[in-house]
Amino acid sequence: MSRFCTLCSSSSGNSTYIGCSAGGILIDAGTNAKRLTAALSSINVMPETIMGIFLTHEHADHVGALRVFASRYKIPVYGTEGTLKALEKAKIINGCFEVFPMTEKGAEIGGMEVKCFKTSHDSAQSCGYTVSMPDERKISIVTDTGVVTRETADAVKGSDLILLESNHDREMLMEGSYPYYLKKRIASVKGHLSNDDCAEAAGYFVDKGATRIILGHLSRENNTAAKAYKTTKDRLGEMGAVEGTDYILQVAPPGLGEKMVIF
Repeated sequence: MSRFCTLCSSSSGNSTYIGCSAGGILIDAGTNAKRLTAALSSINVMPETIMGIFLTHEHADHVGALRVFASRYKIPVYGTEGTLKALEKAKIINGCFEVFPMTEKGAEIGGMEVKCFKTSHDSAQSCGYTVSMPDERKISIVTDTGVVTRETADAVKGSDLILLESNHDREMLMEGSYPYYLKKRIASVKGHLSNDDCAEAAGYFVDKGATRIILGHLSRENNTAAKAYKTTKDRLGEMGAVEGTDYILQVAPPGLGEKMVIF
């Protein structure tokens, strides 16, 4: 059986667990090592069973726990060449754990085939991931991107479950207290997906076979779970898709509280 759980999902920290009978992997290791260990414990996963950490990019909310957690449990770390170089420069990669660059071939770990695809974000070389599970399920992570490109769509289509960024409500962002330069950055193609853009992408992915959409990386200041959920649900309804029959839609909580998805 395939297992999935967001351990934390917000601008304060991001980490996702994906596992099977052989063990599990993490996509990102945000927050800090203590909280990450507690989050794993809450879903009855021992840190020693984590076989690899796959990084989307080098921003602090995705790597905050990396150095301590990977060093403590000797967990290999994977990322694009650009991400790994940025982490070396920041001295987060410290020689206490193995590091492997992601290539087009991807990586096979515990019977799970992990591949990356380019995303559009203001970082060294960001990426998203698809994970093909031993039971032939496919799980994808699409966060921290200002646009869903054709490359992303092609990589992710056919997924059973997708963690999809629904970062901000455009009106809340533009009317909020952020300085203009930050609003411009967030709303750009190198920023984050809005609720509206997320909903359009969700419609495409459901049409291509996705049955579970989990909305993630919501901004605490520029979004609400209710707004994100309604925007995507309304778009899927316009397509004629019926919640509970054609798809399951959830919003990832910012911290502890998500239940393990087993399918």
